[in-house]
Amino acid sequence: MITLKNLTLRRGAKVVLDKVSLVLNPGEKVALVGRNGAGKSTLFALVDGSLHEDNGDFAMPSQWRLAQVAQHMPETEESATGFVLAGDTRLVQLRAELTRAEESGDGMAIAHAHTDLADAGEHDAMPRAQALILGLGFKSNELDQPVNSFSGGWRMRLQLARALMCPSDLLLLDEPTNHLDLDALVWLEAWLKRYPGTLVVISHDREFLDAVTDVTVHIERQQLTRYAGNYSAFETLRAQQLALQQASFERQQEKIAHLQKFIDRFKAKATKARQAQSRVKALERMEKIAPVLADAEFTFEFKEPASLPNPMLAIRDGSYGYGDTEILRGVNRSVLAGQRIGILGANGQGKSTLVKTIAQQIPALGGTITTGKGLAIGYFAQQELDVLRPEDDPLQHMTRLARELAASPGEVAREQELRNFLGSFNFNGDMVKQAVGTMSGGEKARLVLAMIVWQRPNLLLLDEPTNHLDLSTREALSVALNEFEGTVMLVSHDRALLRAVCDEFWLVGRGTVAPFDGDLDDYQQYLLDEARRMRDSARQEAAPPAAAVSAQEQRKLDAQQRQQAAARARPLKRELEQSEKRMAALSDERAALESRLAGGLAPAELADAGRRLKAVSEELEGLEERWLELTEQLDNIG
Repeated sequence: MITLKNLTLRRGAKVVLDKVSLVLNPGEKVALVGRNGAGKSTLFALVDGSLHEDNGDFAMPSQWRLAQVAQHMPETEESATGFVLAGDTRLVQLRAELTRAEESGDGMAIAHAHTDLADAGEHDAMPRAQALILGLGFKSNELDQPVNSFSGGWRMRLQLARALMCPSDLLLLDEPTNHLDLDALVWLEAWLKRYPGTLVVISHDREFLDAVTDVTVHIERQQLTRYAGNYSAFETLRAQQLALQQASFERQQEKIAHLQKFIDRFKAKATKARQAQSRVKALERMEKIAPVLADAEFTFEFKEPASLPNPMLAIRDGSYGYGDTEILRGVNRSVLAGQRIGILGANGQGKSTLVKTIAQQIPALGGTITTGKGLAIGYFAQQELDVLRPEDDPLQHMTRLARELAASPGEVAREQELRNFLGSFNFNGDMVKQAVGTMSGGEKARLVLAMIVWQRPNLLLLDEPTNHLDLSTREALSVALNEFEGTVMLVSHDRALLRAVCDEFWLVGRGTVAPFDGDLDDYQQYLLDEARRMRDSARQEAAPPAAAVSAQEQRKLDAQQRQQAAARARPLKRELEQSEKRMAALSDERAALESRLAGGLAPAELADAGRRLKAVSEELEGLEERWLELTEQLDNIG
C-alpha cells in the first residue's frame, strides 16, 4: 500500500501539503481532485520519486512497478508499434539478455531467456501493443509509420499507449483525456476498468472519473481528505460535510458568545470571579471549529442575441476539406433557431473541418452554405491560439474586439468597462496586462469565452471548449449554454457537457454528416463494438499463418468468424433500423407538408412550409443514399 504519515511537502518556499496522512490500498482506483494549483501534480511527483517529503513519512512497496505517461514530446523515427512495444521494459530487458546469450553461445542462458520471454508475454506482445494503438484512435495503416510523422497530439497518444503497455502495479495518469476524442476516451475507460493494479488519476472529466474510480482524494488548503466512492459520491458526501461543519460552527459561536458574555459581566465581581475564571478556561480548552470558507465559484452568461434567424443556415451539397483533400462530401443539413446539436465522430473524420467551414475559417471545396439574415457566429477553436495573439494581453484583445464591433468610434467601450468585463471572467488586477502566451490553458480558454460573450452571438460553434477547463468552470459553461437563447453546435469529448446541453446528435463519418438516432449510451456501445472488432482484426493480422488445422479447429475458426461478422453487422443493422425509422417519419412529414401547401396558406405560412419541405426532402434524400450504402455493406459481410 501507499502510506503518507504526518507528511509535509513543499514546492520551493510554498507548503503544498501540511502534516497530512493517507493510505491507498493495492488495487484501488483513485481520483485525485482539487482546484488548479492545489498540489495534485506535486503529489504525483512525490509518488514517482521526483520530489521527496520535507517532514513525515512516505512509503510504497519497493517491489511495485510504476508506469506513467512521459510528458516530453517523443522525437524518433521508430515505428508507432515499435515505440509502444518498448514501453514493456521487462520485455526489452529480456530481449537484450537473449541477444547477449546468443552472442556468447551459452545454450543454458539462451534456454532461460526464451523461457523468461514466454513468461513475459513475448508471443502476443505485438498484438497487445497494436491493440493499444488502435484503441486510442490510430488507423491500421499507421501502425508502422514513424513517430515523427504524427502531430503533437497523436504523439502524446503514443506516449499514453506506451505507459499502458508497461507492466505495472501502480499507474499514474495526469489528465489522460486531454488529447483524446470521445471514441478513444470510451476505449480507455474500458481498459482502465480491467487494469488489475493501483490507479491514481487526475482529470477534470467527471463522467470519466465516475466510470473508472472507486476512491476520491480531495486536496484543499494543504490537506488531503479521502472519500469512499467515485466523483459523484464525493460531491454528495462533501456537500453534507460542509453543511454539518457550518451548522456546528454556528452553534459553537453561539456558545462562545454566551460564555464571553458571562465572563465580561462577572469577572470583576468577587462573588462570581471563580465561575468567570472557569469559563475562561473552558473557552481556552475549546477546540475551535473553522467556518466554511467557500471558494467563489466562477459563473458567466451569454448575452441575449439581437436576433434569431430561422433557419440559421442551410448546407446544400457541401464538400469540405483542405486544399485538394476532400474529407466530407454531399453534406445536406439545416440548422434551426434554438437547436442544441452535439457533433459525434472519430478523430480525423471531419468534425473540426465541418465547424471551421461553417465558421468561415476555411473555405468550402464545393456546395453552398446559405445563412439567415443577422446570423452572428461565436466560434471557439480547439486550439485557443488560433484566435489569440500570444504577445498581446487580455485588455488588448478586448480593446481590439470592441473597436471591430463598434458601429462608430463614439460607441467604443471605455477601458474601465472592459476591465470590469474581464474581471467577471476572473481576469483581475495585473492579469489584464499579462501576455496571453504566458497564461495557462484554462486562462486562455476563459479569455476566448469572454471574447465570444462580448460578440453577442446567436450561433455558438464550440470545438472542444473544455480541454483546459477545471470542473467548476465546466459546470459554469454548462449552465451558461443551457440558458443561452440561440443555437449551439458542440464538438466535445466531455459527455457530462454533451448530456447536459445537447438534445440531438449528428454523426460525422465515412465522408458525410448524418443524424444519429440515439443517445450517448448508444454511441458508446457502438464505439466499444468497433474497438473490439479492430483489436480482433489486429490480432489476426499479427498471428503467424498456420500450416494446417484439424476439422475441429476449423469449425472453431468458422464459429469465431461468424461471431466477428455478427459483431461487425450489429452497428450497421442498428443504424439501418434507425435510418428506416427516420425515413418513415420524414415521409409522413413530407406528405403532410405537401397536403398543407396544396390547401392554400397565408404568404408567411407558405414560405415556412416551403422551407421545411425542402429541408425534409434533402434529409430524406441523404438518408436514402445512406440506406443503400448500409444494405450493400451488410450484403458484403453476409
